[in-house]
Amino acid sequence: MKKITIAIDGYSSTGKSTIAKQLAKALGYVYVDTGAMYRAVTLYAIRKGFVSETSEDFDSLIAALPNINLKFVHNEKLGFSEMYLNDENIEKEIRTLAVSSQVSKVAAVKEVRTKLVEMQKAMGKEKGIVMDGRDIGSVVFPDAEFKVFMTASPETRAHRRYKELLDRGDDVTFDEVLKNVRSRDHIDSTRKESPLILSKDAIEFDNSDMGLIEQFERMHNYALRIIEKQ
Repeated sequence: MKKITIAIDGYSSTGKSTIAKQLAKALGYVYVDTGAMYRAVTLYAIRKGFVSETSEDFDSLIAALPNINLKFVHNEKLGFSEMYLNDENIEKEIRTLAVSSQVSKVAAVKEVRTKLVEMQKAMGKEKGIVMDGRDIGSVVFPDAEFKVFMTASPETRAHRRYKELLDRGDDVTFDEVLKNVRSRDHIDSTRKESPLILSKDAIEFDNSDMGLIEQFERMHNYALRIIEKQ
């Protein structure tokens, strides 16, 4: 059966990665979490002092891009790949609110996007891939056979993210998370480089009132119908 490219875009905390992982597993496809790549670069920038809550030095970050090596390493025990930055497993550290609060700014830097988009396009040359992010259907794979744009209310997404952070043991408040969600929405949607947009040929998928099982079944059925037409 001919393989396709599945591009999943959308706002933060809409469950893009969860759905993408499920689809990739069900179809036997490769899954790529592009958000983890931008978070990895952001973590590097934070560690080097290039970005913080009060300052930004994007020129230094751009100059340091050749020193940033990213790769996904499959974890057999967990059943999915984890993000490595210069051979260090940073999967847990990139999911913190500290990184979330800076990632949209870093992701708006043209040179960062150019570097990562090039890597992402190379990953999908053979198709049979499920990739999620902000500009997958619009920039990385504009010819993807199946494009999805996921959305949900800011409050719903903040509740999901808040619970996830609490389960990890992070010390955060709901108001902090909601503020971060709204801030990222604004930056992602209004940035000059590859803004988050709903592509004309993408299926808009609002999962505010959907459970994980229903979401997966709908997405899986969509994908199978498209694959059968190839």
